[in-house]
Amino acid sequence: MNILLTGASGQVGYELRRSLQGLGNVVAPTRSGLDLSDLAQLRSVVRELKPGLIVNAAACTAVERAESEPALALRVNAEAPGVLADEARLVGAAIVHYSTDYVFDGRQQAPYREEDTPAPLNAYGRSKLAGEQAVAASGAAHLILRTSWVYGLRGHNFLCTMLERARQGHALRVVADQFSAPTWSRTLAEITAQLLVRAQAPGWWQAHSGIYHLSCDGQTSWHGFAQAIMAEAGIGCEVQAIGSAEYPSPVRRPGNSTLCCDKLKALGLVFPSWHEALHLCMQDRAIVEYD
Repeated sequence: MNILLTGASGQVGYELRRSLQGLGNVVAPTRSGLDLSDLAQLRSVVRELKPGLIVNAAACTAVERAESEPALALRVNAEAPGVLADEARLVGAAIVHYSTDYVFDGRQQAPYREEDTPAPLNAYGRSKLAGEQAVAASGAAHLILRTSWVYGLRGHNFLCTMLERARQGHALRVVADQFSAPTWSRTLAEITAQLLVRAQAPGWWQAHSGIYHLSCDGQTSWHGFAQAIMAEAGIGCEVQAIGSAEYPSPVRRPGNSTLCCDKLKALGLVFPSWHEALHLCMQDRAIVEYD
């Protein structure tokens, strides 16, 4: 089976390219070979490859950029997934699509379940919600996996930003009134692969297509996450707690976007705590730096 993986150079796609080994022949075009803003190219690639599975890890994830360029965010995060899902249906493939905790407004105190009503506060969240709706409406066998606060050792993310700022001696002033679960990109990729092993059972996609929440266990603030990063890195850097109002951004973000993952856990999947995943990630960082 051919597996078409989009976004393979990103932090999630990079890990998926490794985790999906053994499930099929992973075809991972570069951005020039598969540009999500070029809908005609998307259709052409799927029709030529005829994959049995599409894993869409590509997205416009820059929240501030989405706010200033909402049309681009909608093209990449909503229209492109809809095209991929339509083409998946036509060639008889299933599709895995990643979404975000930012489809919620964060006013709820309890962790969000899949059936809770989305109410995104910003252009990024609106574009991702539109992508979910397009995939679900396509009629293709699908998994929509919402995740939260994704980080890794590659690309632009909170972990890399905090480590770089600390290395440069900058003061760290981090928001302490937004809460969710930091999720390591490798955790996301490996649980996806475990889920897809289960999906090989006859009739599985017909019974289980839908939206699922997939993030690490637990909850913290950005401030708590930054403190944990410094502790794991052995960096004696003060992390000052600030409120959202003190953080200069044109984008509104949810106060609590923690996700409840019980629906996936009921399928026999085990999720690490965000502390445990961060520890493993930082162990990898230490190995890379030692080498």
